[in-house]
Amino acid sequence: MSSETSTDAFQPWQLFTLAGLIGATVVVFISRGETPAGVILLSLMIFGAALVGYAAWRTFAPFAGAEDPTAPQMLGGRTRAALEREKTLVLRAIKDSEFDRAMGKISEKDFVEMSTRLRIRAAGLIRQLDAGAGYRAQIEKEIAKRVSAPATGICVACTTANDPDAKFCKHCGASLVKS
Repeated sequence: MSSETSTDAFQPWQLFTLAGLIGATVVVFISRGETPAGVILLSLMIFGAALVGYAAWRTFAPFAGAEDPTAPQMLGGRTRAALEREKTLVLRAIKDSEFDRAMGKISEKDFVEMSTRLRIRAAGLIRQLDAGAGYRAQIEKEIAKRVSAPATGICVACTTANDPDAKFCKHCGASLVKS
């Protein structure tokens, strides 16, 4: 497992699954004289209790100020790309539904329902993308870095300043690469 995907703490679902496994194991040891069907039913009840515990945790965690359990995890910046891809698909679906309505393939009532749901989803995705924040600061930092970068591509023949990655002078065509 790579260090990017591993975490130091248990995730809540892992904790409840582990509790269910431990509980089922205890039930198996305690119920030695029971029938196999009885042991299986007791084990399923333990797993059901673990599932109820997890559901309760997901219900009450937001009230306690805990992190949103349904929020996507950032894995190498791929969350933003996934949101943008989904936004593109939703906007395309809106466009397709408008075209289908114009062609008479769907009724006005169905169009209004689908369009409303898709537009709400698109607005939510756009809000999530905008809340991704910090991009303005990153852009300004990158611009400042590029503006303050020294012009290393100065032509020896005509002293014209060229782009830093240029191999030939844009004024006289002389080679800027030192052999």
